[in-house]
Amino acid sequence: MKKALLWVVGIIAALCIAVACIWGGEIATIRSVKSVDGNEYLYTMEYKAAYDLDDVVANDIDENSELLDYVVGRIGKGLPLKIKSAQVADENGEMQTMNCTSFQAAQAGGDGFWYGRNYDFFKNPTMVTVSRPKKGYASIAVSDMSHFGYSLEKLPVKLLSRLSCLAAIYAPVDGINEKGLCTSIMALPKQASQQDTPKHDVGTTIIMRLWLDRCATVQEALELLETVDVRHDAAVGSGYHYMVADASGDCAVVEFDKEDGWKTMIVRKPADANCMLVTNHLLSEKYYTTQPDPAVGNPHSKSWWRYETAGAYLKEHDGVLTLDEAQECLSQVHWKDLVWDNGTVEDTQYSNVYDQKNIVLYLRSWNDYETTQRFGL
Repeated sequence: MKKALLWVVGIIAALCIAVACIWGGEIATIRSVKSVDGNEYLYTMEYKAAYDLDDVVANDIDENSELLDYVVGRIGKGLPLKIKSAQVADENGEMQTMNCTSFQAAQAGGDGFWYGRNYDFFKNPTMVTVSRPKKGYASIAVSDMSHFGYSLEKLPVKLLSRLSCLAAIYAPVDGINEKGLCTSIMALPKQASQQDTPKHDVGTTIIMRLWLDRCATVQEALELLETVDVRHDAAVGSGYHYMVADASGDCAVVEFDKEDGWKTMIVRKPADANCMLVTNHLLSEKYYTTQPDPAVGNPHSKSWWRYETAGAYLKEHDGVLTLDEAQECLSQVHWKDLVWDNGTVEDTQYSNVYDQKNIVLYLRSWNDYETTQRFGL
């Protein structure tokens, strides 16, 4: 009897060791998921599992469904798991797009820079992910959790319900790394890049994870961009452009030319400027217009109004802001209870200001401008 008991205990111990060896990083990661100050729609997570961006690139993952299948394969190690994104087009092949504002501005009374960012979209929970990869820079990244299956009705409140949170590492929509490099994404209706050369494909958010993990400067980010094809998921019904900025004050907007094989177009911040701004319309000279035009942006989201309003605020301060002023600039162009034709309601899901000198994120969630959450490395 005693021998049998010892045998059972030994088997259990061996299984525990095997599980720890196979899923130790994943278990530690999902155990780290927690709500921030009791906010059931704002979560933080320490990403402790291994991930291999070279493998992601080699697999030419350029669709959300492919990315989630890839994540499931790495998590499940053969187990029948499933993650489903809420980011899909409607029956007309289109999707009401996120409507965002991003800027870089000099810090008042110092030699650093702020990176501001409003993420305007339907009501979804938010994830702040801190990662410290063995090969790459540590970073703080923010994700819309609907990208990997969560909603106001489906939240990671129990251990098993947190499995899908592991996809957050591949799905940043903005972030900062330890070198002060920041990046964010802004939607452009019907502008889904479909670059198609012999280079490997990367999807909508993978390029941002590559920048955060591997680039310290804007120049490095643009050089990395030349090594891959950026392909936005056509099933989502939207395209995107990106802002990327570094701690020295260099800043650029990355766009894609729909009339010329989706070739990359780069708009740089002038060397003598203190700030740069982008909303939801193209800035490249070939397409830029001061009048709302659905061919180059999103008039419904008042992209041009937001660009003019935030731009006027930045100009008034000569592009030099305090933290409070950076937050106020975002506040002036935020959404609250914007009702779309289909009855869904859009808000500013969060307003972020990144301190590119001290590597700190100041986040205000869902138009609560009385509460600022601080995240650091």
